[in-house]
Amino acid sequence: MTAVVCALLAAVTFGGMSVAVRRGLGAGGAATSTLATLLPAFVIAAAASTIRHDYAGAWKFFLAGLIAPGLSQVIFTRAIQEAGAARVSVVAGTAPFAAVIVALVFLHEPFRAPVIIGGVVIVLGGLLLAAEKGRPGHVKTIGLFLGVLATTLFAVRDNLVRAIHAGASPETASVAILFAGVLVSSLWARQVPTRIELRRMAPAGILFGLSYLALFEAYFHGRVEIVSPLTATESLWAVWFTSIFLGKSEHVGRRVLIGALFVVAGGVLIGVYR
Repeated sequence: MTAVVCALLAAVTFGGMSVAVRRGLGAGGAATSTLATLLPAFVIAAAASTIRHDYAGAWKFFLAGLIAPGLSQVIFTRAIQEAGAARVSVVAGTAPFAAVIVALVFLHEPFRAPVIIGGVVIVLGGLLLAAEKGRPGHVKTIGLFLGVLATTLFAVRDNLVRAIHAGASPETASVAILFAGVLVSSLWARQVPTRIELRRMAPAGILFGLSYLALFEAYFHGRVEIVSPLTATESLWAVWFTSIFLGKSEHVGRRVLIGALFVVAGGVLIGVYR
């Protein structure tokens, strides 16, 4: 039951984080906005790690964190800036399929038909999004491309974490990964976020920190075939939150919703059978 609750919490908070990033973005750059997001996320994880920690294997998660959220989160934030939260979140929902491709090519995981079917369903969802007619003016193709790039980095990170997750506590994994994210985004930004940026991005940072803690708690204490399908619903949560909090500014239509449903369905298939 703990794994189920944590997996759902991870999906809800990550979906909410995407919307909070969109609301918080101002005139500042993606790098400083990302740093302003990761700082409170790291503080939350660090506070949790004081209660329960095992720092012996933390360095492995730190290395994984250099990839995501290190490199990925700045790209993900820029993607939201260029294409909006809903559509980028649907793209991010394809991460399970990207993780499978990486695992098949580089880790030589066995071929499973249901996993490939899930991948095809995800691709169909992505095609629905790519072929969207009457796309709002604020949705730029470069934003969707950056979303794909960030998702690929998520997938690489996910495969690394699957291989090393037995080496530390969930809290330690979270704090190590987020510390790496803070370090990379600091080097990228080359400046400290302003107080306004910190205040605007604080909700996104809090949700991001909670999502990582919940995600690792779920994976460390639950079976992958249970956790993965639940976390795959993050795209639907993001689309729903977008329609509530961003209203008509994002123009979430039927095609985006159907695309999100396809992506989630494919992610569930992959999570169950991988």
